[in-house]
Amino acid sequence: MYKILAVDDEPFNLDLIELAFSEIENIIVETAIDGKDALDKIYSKSPKYYNTVLLDLSMPIKNGFDVLKELKNNDIYKFLPVIVVTANNEEKHNALRLGANDFLSKPVDIEELKSRTLNYCKLSQFQYKLDDINQVLEEKVKERTLKLQKALEVAKETEYEISERLGKASEFRDLETGMHIKRMSHYSAKLAELAGLPKDEVEIILHASPLHDIGKVGIPDNILLKPGRFEQKEFEIMKMHTTIGGKILEGAEKYPVISAGKIIALQHHEKIDGTGYPNGLKGDEIHIYAKIVAIADVFDALTSKRVYKPALDLDVAIGIMKDGAGTHFDSTLLELFFNNINEFLKIRDIFKDESSETPSILNLIEEGRI
Repeated sequence: MYKILAVDDEPFNLDLIELAFSEIENIIVETAIDGKDALDKIYSKSPKYYNTVLLDLSMPIKNGFDVLKELKNNDIYKFLPVIVVTANNEEKHNALRLGANDFLSKPVDIEELKSRTLNYCKLSQFQYKLDDINQVLEEKVKERTLKLQKALEVAKETEYEISERLGKASEFRDLETGMHIKRMSHYSAKLAELAGLPKDEVEIILHASPLHDIGKVGIPDNILLKPGRFEQKEFEIMKMHTTIGGKILEGAEKYPVISAGKIIALQHHEKIDGTGYPNGLKGDEIHIYAKIVAIADVFDALTSKRVYKPALDLDVAIGIMKDGAGTHFDSTLLELFFNNINEFLKIRDIFKDESSETPSILNLIEEGRI
């Protein structure tokens, strides 16, 4: 069923249009006596209610030009076909410039009126159906996109979960406290954020940093759990946890967190001056992820209790780390860390250990425990 809106201030012209379509079963003709009346009727219906508007130009209140401007500047109605019916050729050309789809000259040829109007009705009906199909397709695309986003989110969460659980696996074999992983991963993320890394990389570091010591699962218990100072041979074996960690996490390039974890596991004991291990990297050869985690890891080790040592006073820990600026640690990152120390102390307070008193301080750096 096609619906036509005929707009004219002359009742005779409206009667003529109604009579022209009276014998066509699938057409309904509605009328409006001026531009305001026409717009009121168009806006009171659904956007796809009318198939064609037959529009006179010279009318009171709102003329045909006003109606054209308003309809063609409205995204909802700009594709509604408008056929201008006028006796003035100059008006006809102005109307076409304003967006009228076609014109008919007065006095109107009835057969031409019917054929052109029917053609535009069919065209609009086709356009409406096409719009409906596009809308359905858009909804389908949104639905599929949402499902894909959810699937990607689940995949990401799964990767994060795997990373955290692998990090916990190294904890169970070490003497470190349960909250160490939480603290140092949040320290790392905060430092990455302060260093201006993109949000997605900050998130990657948060979830990849727990993998820094995953290689300790390959270190013998008699070395890993030794309460005293390492002998040189023992220390050499202990240093292998970096390469073991790299081996465990290699071949996972399509997984951003695991791939970053490999870098961190391999490089978090490298030092800026090249005296670190396992590869003696220095300066810019060390990935920024590893530089960040090195600072976070050492800070937590120095300021936290272990079964083999109490926590150092904050000032003492800061002094030790500052002594390593430019040799052990990246100077810029270390300065950024301590310039924002309150942010890191807040993290420390959130993830406090519930551990008992511990015995004496050991030289952590010499023993290779940090």
